[in-house]
Amino acid sequence: MGNPKAFMTVPRQEAGYRPVHDRIADYGEVEQTLNRSDRMLQASRCMDCGVPFCNWACPLGNRPPEFQDALYKGEWKKAYEILSLTNDFPEFTGRICPALCEKSCVLQLSINSPVTIREDEAAIIEVAYREGYVKPGKYERNGKRVAVVGSGPAGLAAANQLNRMGYAVTVFEKLEYVGGLLRFGIPNFKLNKSIIDRRIEIMEAEGVAFRTGVEIDVNNLPEEYDAYCVCTGTPQARDLNIPGRDLKGIYFALEMLAQQNRVLAGQTFQPSERVTAKGKHVLVIGGGDTGSDCIGTSNRQGALSVTQIEIMPKPPVGYNPATPWPQWPLVLKTSSSHEEGCVRRWSLSSNRFLGKNGHVCGVEVEEVEWVPNANGGCPVMKPTGKTEVLKADIVLLAMGFLRPELPSLPENAFVAGDAATGASLVVRCIDGGRNVAKAIDKYLSK
Repeated sequence: MGNPKAFMTVPRQEAGYRPVHDRIADYGEVEQTLNRSDRMLQASRCMDCGVPFCNWACPLGNRPPEFQDALYKGEWKKAYEILSLTNDFPEFTGRICPALCEKSCVLQLSINSPVTIREDEAAIIEVAYREGYVKPGKYERNGKRVAVVGSGPAGLAAANQLNRMGYAVTVFEKLEYVGGLLRFGIPNFKLNKSIIDRRIEIMEAEGVAFRTGVEIDVNNLPEEYDAYCVCTGTPQARDLNIPGRDLKGIYFALEMLAQQNRVLAGQTFQPSERVTAKGKHVLVIGGGDTGSDCIGTSNRQGALSVTQIEIMPKPPVGYNPATPWPQWPLVLKTSSSHEEGCVRRWSLSSNRFLGKNGHVCGVEVEEVEWVPNANGGCPVMKPTGKTEVLKADIVLLAMGFLRPELPSLPENAFVAGDAATGASLVVRCIDGGRNVAKAIDKYLSK
């Protein structure tokens, strides 16, 4: 490394978020950026640790020590080339990845101050686009055709890799825009959709064909292809089947998030079709990232109040002795959306929805306790009998997604991403797409 002792004198500096009063007035990306000088200084904090656990922790096998060293030395093009060897879409992961690499950084494990790997990654790819390092390539064709079903991160990664291997790739997307979860599940204030469009233009220039508004039946795959990559994601959200579920005003989280993204893309909806929090008391059921996205969207739509409840207990702040490294640290996460205003509560189970004139007006919840399992394994939930009613004019269900059940597929059909693993991270989906591309190439090269 260029400066193996920089971590001793250079403190971690994050770019931070735009001021709350400013960012909740629009859907622009909330995260700010550092100038080049400060970014290079942050890269210098990557120490010569000997065993780069960051590389081990990244599903893609990214090589932070190498691109951090290039970045520190001002070799932006080299940093981009190193990063793009393992990551097809640093512009996505640099914005929305939870940074497993940073959780395993030696500086995190020793002084709780990891290198800003994710932000550095985003900075590298943005400079690469501005400086013209990202250019369409030309690849010799091998005469074989592959169909990719689904255009989420796994489908895009598989298509990108297969195209570079020489296959003629067609990506089928049942919706009106390319991007899958990236397009419809992630709010613009975390990932501006022009970032997706920019990458799609590069892929099209390299020869990938995209067909939107075409739904492929995986039981009846089109015959003109030599192989298939099924990347249909996890479309079925987990429901909450308790009394009152049929009341109006209860929605799955993606019904709101996807519609809001469509509105920002220029689509219009009748007032009766709009899923909006404007002038309403919002209750979000589910404490994960999707629930957080609902909070940010609700505040931007003009909610009167937002409450988020979670059935699990409140995790500790900073460090959790129950989940030491190398486990994923289960600690309290406060997102940019949480900072914008909401009430957060834990250990609450929902008993029933309450309604008035056919529309939801509240939810009866009950406090629960989590007690050790006498047989080992996961703790057991114990109701306490302490109930209360939370006011709600609109309820958003953000409790995760069900793993899809796919039919038996022919031997030349491969499954990648959430369709194969169940709901996971974008970075894992990209890795899944890359691995399946290799498997398809190996199959077709027999």
